[in-house]
Amino acid sequence: GRCRLLCKPSALAQHLVRSLGRSAALRGGRWPWPRWPRLQMLRQLLQLPEPEPAVARELLQLPDAGLVALDWLVGPWGATGGGGGGPSPVLLLIPNAAGKVTGGLLQLGLRALERGLIPVIFNRRGHNGCPLTTPRLQPFGDPGDLREAVTYLRCRHPTASLLAVSEGSGSGLLLSYLGESGSSSHLAAAACLSPVFRGQDWFEAGMPWLYEWPLLLHLKQGLSRYTGSLAEALDVDRLLGSRSLRELEEALFCRTKSHPTSWEAYWERNEPLRDADEAAVPVLCLCSADDPVRGPPARSLPLELFRSSPYFFLLLTPRGGHCGFPRRGPGRCWGHEAVLEYFRAMAEFLRAEERRKGLLRSR
Repeated sequence: GRCRLLCKPSALAQHLVRSLGRSAALRGGRWPWPRWPRLQMLRQLLQLPEPEPAVARELLQLPDAGLVALDWLVGPWGATGGGGGGPSPVLLLIPNAAGKVTGGLLQLGLRALERGLIPVIFNRRGHNGCPLTTPRLQPFGDPGDLREAVTYLRCRHPTASLLAVSEGSGSGLLLSYLGESGSSSHLAAAACLSPVFRGQDWFEAGMPWLYEWPLLLHLKQGLSRYTGSLAEALDVDRLLGSRSLRELEEALFCRTKSHPTSWEAYWERNEPLRDADEAAVPVLCLCSADDPVRGPPARSLPLELFRSSPYFFLLLTPRGGHCGFPRRGPGRCWGHEAVLEYFRAMAEFLRAEERRKGLLRSR
């Protein structure tokens, strides 16, 4: 409840206001601890969905012989998405920058599967059990590997609409991809749940330890498997001794043995919004004013971008924590329903535009 949609006025914006206004997900729901966003955040990181979905993994080899993993959600009963008329849309799910596949992300995939979409999780090099075959990982805002994955999905499902949704700090990757790709992104629409818009400021400000330490340990646990190969390119002792996500990011990408760089130069190449003016795909950013991870809205939300760009839409809610947006009942996250309603409304709007253009051509 009490959500606001901040955007540049347009026909698409009016359509989204009508569609989201009719959505039951945005009519509000009560949660026992609405004023405890850090508790919501911890719950979101630790809780797994019920039932837990089955996953079919596919490894995609990249031009430099690196690997990323695509995890296709096939549901708790082995059922795939689809059915009905026409090809099912493919929904690409992007975890946070630490590669942590949360229960919330899996729950969103299950909801999408129930609605006939085909959900697939993108796992970066060395993340979530994906083998690390090169002595390098993917920087915060480098969309090269994601571009290869999208190209592959486009070839595998040539007639299906491609959609993408990111969670938390993983939005830095999706926003970078949309800016760099422009009109060649192959995506019909995108959404970001509790996105981090300003990467350098986010790392420098620090995060609540309830969020930072679980992700830091998660990253170190995954990287410790590859200390032998990483020792050729990195100071492994510094890497595993990092006491914050910023120290670990610097050890991975700035203090390398072959191509060291400064912290400032790293962010010139990796800020999520560096090419935001080139984005040509509608993006819904679902944010909460009490998000303890992203930081205060006045400092962390690029409000001018939403006022000036016809492609960026900010759905701002007073309470919801970080990727939490809790409610009672099935699903327990109204943000997932809002994102899926947004994708449905986008498809409806695009079909109406195609019909209108067809009538104009015939006349």
